[in-house]
Amino acid sequence: MTSQPDRAHPIPVHPLYSRLTPQAVPPRPTRAPRTAPPLRTSPRALRTGLAAGAGTVVALWLAQAAPSLRLDALFATFAHLSGLLAAYGILVMLLLMARVPALEHGIGADRLARWHALGGRYVLTLCLAHAALALCAYTAATGIDLLTAALGLLGYPALGAAAAGTAVLAAVGVASARAVRRRLRHETWRALHLLTYLGAALAFGHQLSGPDLAGGPLAAWLWTMLHTTVGVLLIWYRLIVPVRQALRHSLRIIEVRSEGPDVVSVVLQGLALDALRAEPGQFFRWRFLDRRLWCTALPFSLSAPPRNDTLRITVKACGDHTRRIRRLRPGVRVLATGPFGALTAHRRIRRKVLLLAGGVGITPLRALFETLPGGPGDLTLLYRAGSTAQLVLRDELEAIAQARGAALHYLLGPSGDPFDPLVPRALCNLVPDLPDHDVYLCGPPGMTRAATTALQQAGVPASRIHAERFTF
Repeated sequence: MTSQPDRAHPIPVHPLYSRLTPQAVPPRPTRAPRTAPPLRTSPRALRTGLAAGAGTVVALWLAQAAPSLRLDALFATFAHLSGLLAAYGILVMLLLMARVPALEHGIGADRLARWHALGGRYVLTLCLAHAALALCAYTAATGIDLLTAALGLLGYPALGAAAAGTAVLAAVGVASARAVRRRLRHETWRALHLLTYLGAALAFGHQLSGPDLAGGPLAAWLWTMLHTTVGVLLIWYRLIVPVRQALRHSLRIIEVRSEGPDVVSVVLQGLALDALRAEPGQFFRWRFLDRRLWCTALPFSLSAPPRNDTLRITVKACGDHTRRIRRLRPGVRVLATGPFGALTAHRRIRRKVLLLAGGVGITPLRALFETLPGGPGDLTLLYRAGSTAQLVLRDELEAIAQARGAALHYLLGPSGDPFDPLVPRALCNLVPDLPDHDVYLCGPPGMTRAATTALQQAGVPASRIHAERFTF
């Protein structure tokens, strides 16, 4: 059941299923454990909820606003609005990164991170607008110059703390700008990003003392409860749950196996791993307790369905940390946080499924290839790689394809090759009824963008293209 497109480089295929190694041969399609489905929040539900919250904030502002055409009153009124929306936006940004399972499983970590990055720009703009409008209001009311007004406002403790919080958020925003972030080590950027919590805490006292909340005990109580709820979620899912998982499951490496040039599979074993409710297509953040790796949590997808209290990831060496993984030895303890990601079977709505992988993006799709329900002809896997040597888990893919009666095509050649196997016509030739498929897509950012455009041009609705991006 393994074939290649007309212009792809030919690859010898194992003629006999029995010739594959025992580890590569699944005796039958493996299905995910039948457990109660996890709670999932859809992107539309989250957007609706966040919009409703913003509407409530605006209503609170309207209830407190006193119509006036005086210049200082106009500045103050819009300073209140921008301040309320900025404070609400900070809470939303923290919520998106709180790793709440309902959001992670329903929306996806990559999409949440993109929303967080986009929303952060608007929130920082609102913070700066609030500061500027408040300063202009005070200047217009007192008739003093801007510098004297600024120094006078900073004399109030709550305002001084809020100004410091705004400066912290601005520093985080600058560090997150694409041009700056490229020059920073990931650990440095991550440490700076944690200052967001400090900035939010410094601004909280000023929010409660502001005119929109100080005069209404009920509004102040609700605002405090909202902050408390987000704070509890952050502490629970980013601190308590990871520690509890580490103590309960006691994960250790039992094998590090070479899969090809610069690619290894790491097999981990632990206790009661079914309680994690990990699904094929998801990923964990792994912290290997080795002296050179313990300080960094690395996100890797499961490259095989969980079974027999073991998990497996497959890693390509593309940086200092991933190269060090090749030198890990059995017995090393591992802390795993997750599972995360929404690239799972629950997103499927059509009988036929196309899995489209690029490079090491095959890892989550290999697990789905084995577990997605379907009969012969329902599943197709297209695997884009630069050459035969770059194919990862090839024996396993061919074994699964033969066992399931699924189609498997290797799309080989450098990215700059004149023949592009990801253009709409080439895709339709490989998958004649392509518009009737759900598509699961995982690969490098450039390949993912190009494939998404080609799939839409070939007639696949955007709602049926389920993508997982490596960088976001």
